Amino acid sequence: MTAHDERELVRQIEGHLLLAAAQEEGRSAAVRIGSRLGWLTEGQREDLERHFEAEYLALARLSWGRTAERARELRQAYESRYRALRRRLLACCVLGCALTAAAVLVVSAV
Repeated sequence: MTAHDERELVRQIEGHLLLAAAQEEGRSAAVRIGSRLGWLTEGQREDLERHFEAEYLALARLSWGRTAERARELRQAYESRYRALRRRLLACCVLGCALTAAAVLVVSAV
C-alpha cells in the first residue's frame, strides 16, 4: 500500500466517522424534538424523527460542501501568494549576488 493509498483510506474512514457522528446527532435531535410533542402518535413521531434526521444530514452535507469549497478557495489564494513571494525572494537573491559580484570586480580592478 502506497502513502497515497494510506492517505485516501484515512480520508475515507474520517468521512465515514463524520457521517456516523452527524447521523447520531440528527437522531438525537429528532428524538428530543419528538419527545416534546407529546400529542403525536407513535407513527407520527417516528415519521417526524425520520424526516428531521434526513433534513439534518442534508444541511450538514451542504455545510460541509461550503466549507470544502471555501478551503479550496483559500488554498488557491495562499498558494498564489506563496509563489509570488517566492519569486520576489529569488529575484532579491539574484540581485544581491549580482551586486556582490559587481562589487568584487570593481574592488579587484582597482
